Amino acid sequence: MLGRMASVFTKIINRELPGRFVYSDDEVVAFLTIEPMTHGHTLVVPRAEVDNWQDVDPVLFNKVMAVSQRIGKAVCAAFGAQRSGVIIAGLEVPHLHVHVFPAHNLADFGFANVDHNPSPESLDEAQAKIKAALADLT
Repeated sequence: MLGRMASVFTKIINRELPGRFVYSDDEVVAFLTIEPMTHGHTLVVPRAEVDNWQDVDPVLFNKVMAVSQRIGKAVCAAFGAQRSGVIIAGLEVPHLHVHVFPAHNLADFGFANVDHNPSPESLDEAQAKIKAALADLT
């Protein structure tokens, strides 16, 4: 759109900003957040810039959620969690994104508890573990 700046997620998707990707196809990507609630916290994002999840085309939303489900299985396997959490908050970046993270208890569902300064090594490790777990799912 004329006059509208690309979201930070579009810049990550287009490789204008760095991102630790664990999944990518023609419609949806998944990459680690730089402020994880738990180790392995991943964002599932459609390539199309849709601000509000209620406005996304249902077919695309189903694809985003299918990828989120797959990422959820992978983060559980990679980090020894029995459950994965899923949150669509929509307040941080005006581009639909689904937070998927290993959840060990209800305290893990808190943006107030994010790690604002994770080490690059911990993010690299999480990326490698999730990618390996995704490969094992196929």
